[in-house]
Amino acid sequence: MGLNHSNPKLFPGDIVEYPRNKYFSHFAIYFGERDGVPYVAHLTCRDADTKIPLFGRGLRSEIKLDPLEMLGTKYKVNNMLDDTHSPRDFHSVVKPAIEDMMGREVTFDILFHNSEHQATLFRYGVKKSQQIELIYKHIMPAWKKLFDKKQL
Repeated sequence: MGLNHSNPKLFPGDIVEYPRNKYFSHFAIYFGERDGVPYVAHLTCRDADTKIPLFGRGLRSEIKLDPLEMLGTKYKVNNMLDDTHSPRDFHSVVKPAIEDMMGREVTFDILFHNSEHQATLFRYGVKKSQQIELIYKHIMPAWKKLFDKKQL
């Protein structure tokens, strides 16, 4: 589904992707409507002090419900693992998991627990971040060379 106010059809449990720049996106789970306003659940920093995570980590993060377009007006549905993993039932599994996690302190880690990891964990029960895996494909060969030369 496209971007730029295309208003893709959303179903509870869908992964919503908000492109942020050339390399990274923010991810959320479509939660449904409340009083006619569509909401998403997403992993986010709690306060202004942790907006820029130190060394890729935000210790004071949590799962929040926010209006769909509060996170951005350019978004798309990206249920990226549907071909390899079965989506879990929204009403019996995903929604209770989201509600249970809301308000709890969670550590955000760009490499091991980012918004994409959290979204895939809710939808599929599997933590996966394709954007981080793509970066690893480029970084690891360079690091391996440095390790082999004992420069890292």
